[in-house]
This record gives sequence, structure tokens and C-alpha cells, in this order.
Amino acid sequence: MTALVLLAGCNSGGGDTGNGQAPRDATPAETVAEFLTAWENGDVEKAADLTDDPAAARAALTAFISDTGLSDLTLTPGTGSGDVISFLVTARLPIGGDDGGSGDGEASDTVDWQYRSELSVREDDDLGTVVAWEPTVLHPDLTDGHRLETGPLSEEAAVRVLDRDGDELTAEDHPTLAAILTELGARYGADAGAGSELRIVDSAGARVVQLLELESPNPVDVPTTIDSDLQATAEQVLADTDRAGLAAIRPSTGEILALVTTPAPDPAEDPGESTDLAVKARLAPGSTWKIVSSALMIDRGLASPSAAHPCPKNFDHGGWPFENLNEFELENGTFAQSFAASCNTAFVSAAPELSDEELGTYARNTFGIGLEWDAGIAVESGTVPVESNAQMAAQLIGQAGVRANPLVMASVSATVRDGSFRQPYLVPPDHDGRELATAAGPSEGTAAQLRGLMVATVQYGTASAAMTGVPGETGAKTGSAEVIGQEDPNAWFTAYRDDLAVAAVVPESGHGGKIAGPLVAEVLKAAP
Repeated sequence: MTALVLLAGCNSGGGDTGNGQAPRDATPAETVAEFLTAWENGDVEKAADLTDDPAAARAALTAFISDTGLSDLTLTPGTGSGDVISFLVTARLPIGGDDGGSGDGEASDTVDWQYRSELSVREDDDLGTVVAWEPTVLHPDLTDGHRLETGPLSEEAAVRVLDRDGDELTAEDHPTLAAILTELGARYGADAGAGSELRIVDSAGARVVQLLELESPNPVDVPTTIDSDLQATAEQVLADTDRAGLAAIRPSTGEILALVTTPAPDPAEDPGESTDLAVKARLAPGSTWKIVSSALMIDRGLASPSAAHPCPKNFDHGGWPFENLNEFELENGTFAQSFAASCNTAFVSAAPELSDEELGTYARNTFGIGLEWDAGIAVESGTVPVESNAQMAAQLIGQAGVRANPLVMASVSATVRDGSFRQPYLVPPDHDGRELATAAGPSEGTAAQLRGLMVATVQYGTASAAMTGVPGETGAKTGSAEVIGQEDPNAWFTAYRDDLAVAAVVPESGHGGKIAGPLVAEVLKAAP
């Protein structure tokens, strides 16, 4: 209980409060003692009724407790001068908890809070002796429309996402990464703290003044493999494209160097339901998938780059007539020429020799497609369902149920370039001890033959126009994925240059070599 040893006062006069109750017949000292005791005990209703403005006092006293999350409140009266009486406020404030100090969560620790305030009493003809209510009763710095609260020093936890050189990545500098930065903050921010403070805020909740820093910020740095310069280049390259996705990775390590999706994904979007084309799309990859099919056919002895290979105008399988673009054919051509020209029938003709599940098993075991890729962010690693007859044949040219995204197809090129499958990752695995997915990769001989096929596509095939002027050791594959209901196909392109692999998709745009190819080429040219 609050003990009060201060001035005595006169009893209030008689009269009626207007609600059928007699006015309070108490001395100022008794009124103050009752008010402070009720407040200290959390009896807001009683404390408010001892003031000349119960409604305002009730709202303010309630908010004082809920908005600060205080505990162990003690109110110690001091001396007075006339009708003005000072008192000491002592309490404990939360510096942790799920609510950031709003009073609804369980605080992990508390800090002492102490200050001195004052109040005055007055005689009211109807009410008797009451506390004259003012916001300053709660705190001497409070004014009308303002309130006290505890809360975080900033709206976001202190997570700094860093690029490969240790510089901070921000949504302001790289707007297409905004959703990924938010996702990283949510995933790795558990040990971070935004800090907390006691403050006075206005009616809109904006800070007016900080009264006390309760907890200093505890920043957490999350390293990534993003190359800021390459990221900026990729963003600029795709800036005028209405809808597209692009991924760039380092073949020798699997490090993700750049990711761009336009329009930029919404940071408020659930990462598990995101439409981020670069890493989460599930689209048929079209003829870029022929890299994977070629590897299977080579290993199964169904194709050899320099050997003759049929590329007829049409080939029927499973009751479906497959044809090439504009019904072209290659007479007496090699498999390398069929690959470079993106001959559909050269691949579909292998279907009778393959089991329904063979392509999917090979893609998973050799290229890691369909495995769980923990890249530090949520990504889709592609799928190859078991299908039969015409659908199985269509899988060989990246249609039917085959699904991928630019990250997957950049990984395919990277696997060919390096000769090993290295799971793409954005956050280095040693940062949090993650296990990366593993796959056997192609044999040394198969990888060399695949590189030869992709080189031929650059030299005289469907990628030659787009890759003109790209220096270094290069290889590429185009793709144009037909989609039911679309007038134009999805344009795909995947390529490597030295130790950089890049893939892009531009939905509903046209042919890969013409639409997606120049985008990939520009990013490849930007590499040092």
C-alpha cells in the first residue's frame, strides 16, 4: 500500500454529484493516498473515479500499463506545496519478449525505471475533493494526444545482409532483391535484436522523444554470395523487360552471383508461395532441357556428337506427331548438328529406347534436379515426373511435365562447364552448418562432349547471334517452350562463359535465341 504523510486539508462541502451519489467527503491527503494506491494496485477504475475527468484518466492509465509493459509499480508520495503534491514512480520495464515490449509477451529481462511526477487536488462542488487530471500526472513530459510506450528502436530486426565482399545489400540499391532480403531477415534474424526503448509517441504512433534506451541493437550479419556489380548489371539488363527471370552462378563453387525477377516480387509475399521467376518458377524449360537429355542419350549409347543422327521433319511416338520448327530436317547430319539446330525429332526418336522413369532418375542423380536444395532461401530445384508414351517423349525436349526455372537451368550449364554438380547456394553453408545436396554429375567424357555440343551451338547454331561478342570459353543452348493457351512460347536461354553460368526466361515472348539470349549475353559480357 502507498503510505502518505503530507499536508492535511479541509473536508469538501455537501451537495450532489448529479448521479445520485454524494460528493467525496475526504481530505486532499486522503484523496491522493487513495488515488496512488489504486493506481499502484492496477485498479484503474477506482483511480480514474478519483479524478475530475474519469474517462480521460481511465484511458490514459490503462494505456500507461499496456503500452509500456511495466511491472512492480511503486508510487511513493513526497512533499507538497499547497495543493500540488510530488511523488516518485518506480517500476520495471521489459527489454525482451515476443512483443518487443508491448506488454503482451513474456519479457526475457527487465530494467529499472524511476522518475518523479506530481499532481494536484481540487475541490469540486459536485465531486468533492478530486485529483485534477492532466497527462503530466503520468509523466511530466506528457502532453495532450501523446502517450508512453516501449518498443523497438527500429521496425526491423538488425539483420544486415552482405554481398560477397562484405558490403551491405539493401533494397534501395537492389530493389529486385527486396523479397529475398526480407526472407533472409526472417530466416536468420532470430538471434538479432532491433533494440528497444521507452518513448513518448504522438497520436499517430510516431516517436516524439526517447526517454530511455532499454536494450541496444544486436545486429546479425548474414553473408551471401551475391556479386553486387553483376547484380546491378543484371537488374539494368532486365529493367525494360515486363516479365522475366535470370540467375547467375559460379560453376566451380555453386555460388549464386545474381538473381533478378521482373517485376520484383513483393517482400510481403509468403516465400513458399512466391512467384519469383528466377528461383521459384515451375515452367517447362523447352529445348534448354536438351542438355540433360543429351547427357542421358550419350551415356546410354543412343547418341554421339560426331556420329550421324537422324533429324527428320516428323517423328511419331505414343500416337503423337512431333515436328521441328518450320518442319526443317537435317539430311545426313550429326548429333552435334542436331543439337546446335535444336532438332526436336533427333531427341524424340530416342524415346522408344528409354523407360518411362529413366530421364527423371538420370536428371536427379546426375544434375541434382528434384533434390532438396537448401540455398539459404527457398528455391525450386525442378521436377521430372514419370510419364508415358507421347508425354515421356515430350519430356526429352523439355515439354510435358518437366519443370525448371533459371536457377535450375543455370545449374545445368554450370554442371556441364565444371564437370561436377555443385548445388547452388546464396548463403554459404558454413554460416549455419547446412548440408548441400549432392549428385554424381556427368562422367568426364560425357561432360566434355556436352561442352562440345554447347560450343557448337554458339559457333553455328541457334545461339550464335545472341553470343556474338561474348569473350572467353563459351557454350549455350536456346529454348522456346510451347504452352497451351499462349500465343507466344516462353523464351529460354542458358549459357556459360569461363567460370560464370547464366540462364533466363521471358514468358510469352517468342524464341529463346532472339528474346532471352541477348539478356544472358549482356550479363556474361559484364563479368571481369
